[in-house]
Amino acid sequence: MKRTKVLDALKCTAFGSEICVKGWVRSKRGSKGIFFIALNDGSTIKNIQIVGDEASFPEETVKRITTGACLSIVGRLVESPAAGQASEIQAAAIEILGDCDNTYPLQKKGASWEYLRTVAHLRPRTNTFGAILRIRHNMAMAIHTYFHEHGYFYFHTPLITASDCEGAGNMFQVTTKNLYDLKKDEQGKIIYDDDFFGEQTSLTVSGQLEGELGATALGAIYTFGPTFRAENSNTPRHLAEFWMIEPEVAFLDQEELMDLEEDFIKYCVRWALEHCKDDLDFLNKMIDKTLIERLEGVLREEFVRLPYTEGIRILQEAKKNGRKFEFPCEWGDDLASEHERYLVEEHFRKPVIMTDYPRSFKSFYMKQNQATADGGSIGYKGAVAPGPTMQGTDVLFPSIGEIIGGSVREESYDKLMAEIARRQMDMTHLWWYLDTRKYGSCPHAGFGLGFERLILFVTGMQNIRDVIPFPRTPKNAEF
Repeated sequence: MKRTKVLDALKCTAFGSEICVKGWVRSKRGSKGIFFIALNDGSTIKNIQIVGDEASFPEETVKRITTGACLSIVGRLVESPAAGQASEIQAAAIEILGDCDNTYPLQKKGASWEYLRTVAHLRPRTNTFGAILRIRHNMAMAIHTYFHEHGYFYFHTPLITASDCEGAGNMFQVTTKNLYDLKKDEQGKIIYDDDFFGEQTSLTVSGQLEGELGATALGAIYTFGPTFRAENSNTPRHLAEFWMIEPEVAFLDQEELMDLEEDFIKYCVRWALEHCKDDLDFLNKMIDKTLIERLEGVLREEFVRLPYTEGIRILQEAKKNGRKFEFPCEWGDDLASEHERYLVEEHFRKPVIMTDYPRSFKSFYMKQNQATADGGSIGYKGAVAPGPTMQGTDVLFPSIGEIIGGSVREESYDKLMAEIARRQMDMTHLWWYLDTRKYGSCPHAGFGLGFERLILFVTGMQNIRDVIPFPRTPKNAEF
C-alpha cells in the first residue's frame, strides 16, 4: 500500500478510509489493553496518533514498539476524540522496520544543547531540530525564489582558490602532498610544483571576487554555497564551515544597495512566517516566547540608516550617561558585538544599516567616500567624518549583531591600485580581478549574508552550532 506522509495524513478528511503511514516512534503509552503511539516522519512538527488493541497484535511485536523504533502502520483514519488533533489512525497491521533498544540516546527528556551536539547524527529526530532543519530548507527556498523573481542569475564560484578575498590569511589549505616529506627551497618555503594544482591552494573564504566577475557580465548574480574560515573562534556566532549568500549587482549605488539588503531580509522573514507556521509556533512556545513578535516587528519597521560616525557619537553619549562597554568605541575602532546590539536593541529598537566605516579596518575593494581638504570624508547623505571612510553597508539585527556585510565596490582601476599599494598587498594571484577594472569597468555593489546567522534570527536559537546539521568548529569535525 502506498505510503501517506504524516503531514498529509493530518490534513486528510477521508475518515473511514484505509491509510499507510511510516515513521519513528516519539512515544508510546498504554491503558487497559490499548496502546497509543505518537508517530513522526519528519514532514511536520506534529505527530499522528496511532491507536491499537494489544490483543490484536503478537505480544512480541507490541514489546518491540519502543521510542525511536521505525514502523510501518496500516489502519483506518478516524476523527480523533482527543483535543488538539483532528484525526488518528486505528492500527490494523504493524510492521517493525527498525528496532531501537534502550541505549537510544534521545530517550531522556530535556537533554542539553551541549549533549545533543555529541549525538548530532540523531538530533534531527528531535522536535526542535526537526523544526530548525525544515525552516533552514524553507529559507534556502526563499533565497533562491527571491533572486530568481528579481532577475538574478545563480552563479557558482569555486570552493578551491589560490587567492584570499578577505586578506585575513585564515584559510584551510588544500593539498595532495605528503606532509611528512615536503619539498622546500633554500629559504625554507614549500615548493608546490609537484602538488595537484602546482601552487598553494585553499578553501574559499568568500565567492565575492568571482561574483563580481559574474556581475560585470550578467548584470546581477548571487552565490549560495559553503565557505570556510580557519579561525580559532569558540563563540556562539562562529563556524569554521558555513554557508554564504552573496549577490553582486552592476550599476548599483549605496542607497540602492541598502534598499536591496532591507527588501531581501524582509522577504525571507515574511516567507518564514507564511511557510513555517507550525514550526515557528513550536519554537515560539519552547525556545523564545518573543520570536514571532520579533519577526513580525522586522516587517513593520523601516531599517535605520546610520553613518558610522553618528553611531560612535551615540555610543560615546551612552558611556557618558553610565552605560558600560567592555571594548572601546572611539572613532576608528571596529565595533564589537556589544556596541552593535546596544544600537539595535536599546537605542533604536529596530534593525540598523550602518554605513561609511573607517578605511582602516575595511577591505581594499570598497569604494572610498569623497575626501575633504582636512583628510576627512563626506559620506552617506552628506555626513562628515574625521578620517577616510568607505561605502560599507552592514545590517545589524537584534539578538544577532551583524547579519549582513556589504559595500559599494571601487570601480576605478587607478584608485583600486592606489589602495592596494597603500596596504602593500601582493596581487599576484588576483590579476584577473584587476582586469575587470581595465576592461569596461562599471559601478557595482554587493553584500554577504551568513546563512546560519539568518537561521539563528528566524528560529530564536542562541548558538550557531545548533542551526546547521553538522557544525565544524575548532577541534570538532565529527559526523
